[in-house]
Amino acid sequence: MPTEKLSFTGHAGDTLDARLDLPQGPHLATALFAHCFTCSKDLKAARRIAGRLAAMGIAVLRFDFTGLGHSGGEFEKTSFTSNVDDLVAAARALTDRGMAPSLILGHSLGGAAVLKAAAQIDSLKAVVTIGAPFDPSHVTHNFADALPEIVDKGVAEVTLGGRPFRIGKSFVEDVSQASLKEAVGKLRAALLVLHAPRDVTVGIENASEIFLAAKHPKSFVTLDDADHLITNPADAEYAAEVIAAWSKRYLQLPDAEKTDTVPEGVLRVTEADPSGFLQDIQSGTHHILADEPAKFGGTDKGLTPYGLVSAGLGACTAMTIRMYARRKGWPLSGVSVDITHAKEHAADAADPGAKVDHFARLIRLEGNLTDDQRQRLLEIADKCPVHRTLERSATVTTQLA
Repeated sequence: MPTEKLSFTGHAGDTLDARLDLPQGPHLATALFAHCFTCSKDLKAARRIAGRLAAMGIAVLRFDFTGLGHSGGEFEKTSFTSNVDDLVAAARALTDRGMAPSLILGHSLGGAAVLKAAAQIDSLKAVVTIGAPFDPSHVTHNFADALPEIVDKGVAEVTLGGRPFRIGKSFVEDVSQASLKEAVGKLRAALLVLHAPRDVTVGIENASEIFLAAKHPKSFVTLDDADHLITNPADAEYAAEVIAAWSKRYLQLPDAEKTDTVPEGVLRVTEADPSGFLQDIQSGTHHILADEPAKFGGTDKGLTPYGLVSAGLGACTAMTIRMYARRKGWPLSGVSVDITHAKEHAADAADPGAKVDHFARLIRLEGNLTDDQRQRLLEIADKCPVHRTLERSATVTTQLA
């Protein structure tokens, strides 16, 4: 996934640091991502979601709000309103590049901010919130013990997520007056609400209030056992898949046959998690995952490479049998193929230690078939093109892009 570093001017004139995750193929749409309170654009969940959207042709801008991450400015002088203004500035920066955002996503307080900012971004077609509070002032419970000092002295240092932050009185006053009910009710875009029932930071009732305040089209999807920061990679992957599938319906992307993110005839594999082995596999409009088991350092979110080879053999076998039976008009009601793969010593190899790949197929045929028909279909299985490819030698040529 190509990533471009860039910056733009925030609400108060400070330089805000951003990353633009770009598709490897045609650019079909642009999304804007708002991180959670005191987080940053580099949160793992944000990176995973951005990567999945980029794989389907949607560029994603992630940036650090004023005073956070690598962005300039003083955090203690920011507020909920300033976050909204930063989002509008980010959308303007994208528009100036000819990439006006049609999708906006926000996590936690960032989710509340995107709901408020949406009315000021005319290009939006879809809005996504993840663990967002319906009442932005909900965030103050994170530093409730410091509120008297903030009110009395105008600012106080608090520890959030193991890091010190200075919270100003203006933030507390501004967030306490913020209301989302009217903004949600007037959304001119489709809404997707993602929330975990066991979120102890922002309760699930917030998702209900956001959903009920919004008009259709709107959708709600539970994140099951996910925590508030979506720290489990499996939960982040699930959220990414849901957002990618849902947004495709509402962004009205160009005809996939005319603007495939991957050229016709090409299957593209893109590393999804540099810390492990997870791979995004894209072919036309189709997407699957490849991975390794946890015991080999993977996260077990997809078939192994050899599993994919076995899947190709099994699928091709079943298709070949079906096509033949259909052409003959035979009463075949179902086919299933079990594939096992192993390395075995090559009996005829010059090298005594040489091994060959052995794929074993167990084929089940259902239907009122005669013994002769079953035997013929077994023979036809060997005509499967993938079977023939595996039995013959193949060549692989490689070059750098």
